Amino acid sequence: MNTPFDLETPPRKRGSIVGSLRASFLTGLVVIAPVGLTIWLIWSVVGWIDGFVLPLVPSSYHPDRMLQDMLGLDPSVQINVRGLGVVIFLIFTIFVGWLAKGYIGRSMIRFAESLVQRTPVVRTIYSGIKQISETIFAQSERSFEKACLIEYPRRGIWALGFISTAAKGEVAVKTGEKDEAMVSVFLPTTPNPTSGFLLIFPKSDVIELDMTVEDAAKLVISAGLAYPPERPQVADGKDVLDLADKIAEVEAARTDKT
Repeated sequence: MNTPFDLETPPRKRGSIVGSLRASFLTGLVVIAPVGLTIWLIWSVVGWIDGFVLPLVPSSYHPDRMLQDMLGLDPSVQINVRGLGVVIFLIFTIFVGWLAKGYIGRSMIRFAESLVQRTPVVRTIYSGIKQISETIFAQSERSFEKACLIEYPRRGIWALGFISTAAKGEVAVKTGEKDEAMVSVFLPTTPNPTSGFLLIFPKSDVIELDMTVEDAAKLVISAGLAYPPERPQVADGKDVLDLADKIAEVEAARTDKT
């Protein structure tokens, strides 16, 4: 039989402490994981560069050996000091870049490339690596201009892509419709954006987005989980209506063509 005291005292929830600890653990994991992985990645890259550079440096100039001699430690004591190889690599790279800007450096590079071009296997490997390096590091028109939306693989399905350049040459001549500009769009795959498809679209069928290329890349890599802060909000409605107007304009232009 229940008493008034039983009615006034609510039953105590079991597992509340465990749930609180679990929530705190997950929150701490979210905070620690990015910092820990970033530090581990930097530490690993520094060690990888040191592994290539330090064997070229006399052992007496290694930072761990110099630190042992300075502190008077036993040689059997191992001290892992990283970073000297990175410093040497940076200095060497800056020196090579400075040298390549001069007349003598350009002449040496042209002579070396002429030798490489005469070697069948090395020529193919060198050309591929050089093209990839120029695409990644060189500040030129090869970088993506803007993020965009395209209808792919069929109408009514929108995919996130990147506008690379305007179509040129034979591609522009044979794909253009009534002097309409054509653009090259790279459609990346998720979660690996380094692979994808090269699509040629009429410029009127491409909807340019206001988000940056970096934010669009994060969105692709995260499979739609990491939207940029300025993403359209349903509560506001203005950005959603603007995007709907752009889509309506594309549909109207396509209807006029047909």
